[in-house]
Amino acid sequence: MSFAQLNLAPEIERAVEEEGYETPTPIQEGAIPGVLAGRDLIGCAQTGTGKTAAFTLPILHRLRAGTRGRLRALILTPTRELALQVAESLRVYGRHLRLDAAVVHGGVGLEPQQARLRRGVDLLVATPGRLLDLMGRGCVDFRSLEVLVLDEADRMLDMGFIKDVRRIVAATPSRRQTLLFSATMPDEIRRLAREILRDPVNVEVAPRRSAPAAGVRQTLFPVASGRKRDLLAHLLETEARGLTLVFTRTKHGANRLARDLEGRGHSVAVLHGNRSQSQRTHALASFRGGRTRVMVATDIAGRGIDVDGISHVVNFDLPNVPEDYVHRIGRTARAGATGDAISLVSPEDHPHVRGIETLIGHTIERRVMQGFAAGPGMAGPSASSPTVARARAAGGPRPVARVAARFRGHGAPRRGWAVRRRA
Repeated sequence: MSFAQLNLAPEIERAVEEEGYETPTPIQEGAIPGVLAGRDLIGCAQTGTGKTAAFTLPILHRLRAGTRGRLRALILTPTRELALQVAESLRVYGRHLRLDAAVVHGGVGLEPQQARLRRGVDLLVATPGRLLDLMGRGCVDFRSLEVLVLDEADRMLDMGFIKDVRRIVAATPSRRQTLLFSATMPDEIRRLAREILRDPVNVEVAPRRSAPAAGVRQTLFPVASGRKRDLLAHLLETEARGLTLVFTRTKHGANRLARDLEGRGHSVAVLHGNRSQSQRTHALASFRGGRTRVMVATDIAGRGIDVDGISHVVNFDLPNVPEDYVHRIGRTARAGATGDAISLVSPEDHPHVRGIETLIGHTIERRVMQGFAAGPGMAGPSASSPTVARARAAGGPRPVARVAARFRGHGAPRRGWAVRRRA
């Protein structure tokens, strides 16, 4: 299918062509016809699949005719960074249309945003907290609203915005088109979808096979569950001496780990959904500027981390979703540089390792750090094995065995999905 077959307005099709896109991605091909037909929609797709254009293109098509200067489409995003990205998509693809889009988010003054809304807009991109502030000041009129989009709904859940989202949805007209996009579908998001969508079209894009950047050196360290913090502290003192990004599975786990590392003398910043916008901004600025050497983050909050010069990514907890592993380690080795991705793996992590290695199509090298190994069947050769003895004789700096053996029960890698250029 080509973009021409989607029957978008000529002005929009022209803008797409000017950007060099000819073929829609799977999420665009699946979602755009339903949105054009006025259906509610659930789009389940990972970041980087072209999902932003999957809703901005048909919304621009719908709003190109009609009364201007009245708010007709609202797009909610979890972060300022994503709001600006969506607003840029509207600007690029709507460049040949006479539509007025605005973006409102926290971290800046309210007054300019109030003045902007009072002048009238056709489309509004907003973060939940700032939108509620503006609604409380009487600056937002939803009476003409036709389309509501919740973008990255799972991330809004992780960041604690779902109550705010429900308040905003309740203030919009019941006769509206609602589009919900989410990389994952936890139970709370499914409940929300059942409450606010009517007979939605479901579009789910299977994650394609992912390949980490060539410059990323990937290593698994088998470790007993109770020794993970000790091993991480050891690695931060011996190997991971540059900017280091550490991922945990939960917000509370991130807080506990950060306190432990601070108690050991490390400078640590924390990034997760319970942090305020000002706290997140300060943490990122401190990490980016090198004033804080270690950042501890959760997956969904970590999507917004765009920092050059990260030398090490450490998976303190392996992610539940294999694709998140690739997203995590992609924070290092950027722009042709090299970097290290270290995973601390306990026996209970075997299923996660199998899923990751199946996704990336190869086995990740194992290293055994003396004194931290998880026990038989997990680590490969012991620190006293001939392999390590030869390494010591050769002047190796650490009592480490390097092995490249599979965990038991791994299957053959699956074939991946082709990667296409995306709008």
